[in-house]
Amino acid sequence: MAGTKAGGQKAAATNIERHGKDFYREIGAMGGSRTDTKPKGFAANPALARIAGAKGGRISKRTAGGKTRSDKGGHHNMNRKEH
Repeated sequence: MAGTKAGGQKAAATNIERHGKDFYREIGAMGGSRTDTKPKGFAANPALARIAGAKGGRISKRTAGGKTRSDKGGHHNMNRKEH
């Protein structure tokens, strides 16, 4: 019954039976109470974020004008008839 409303109700009943009636209350209380408050990822190292952004910008398919590099014309436009 996984993935159905009945299956979810059965799982909830099992959790309450195994872990007590306050099971979901305790899980909900954990939300927002994180004690580890140091920054993660690029927030912890802005210099690294700058380097990574520069790398991504160099390999980007977009140009400064907003078009893609392939929009400028190239070998894919060779068969285009121009009158």
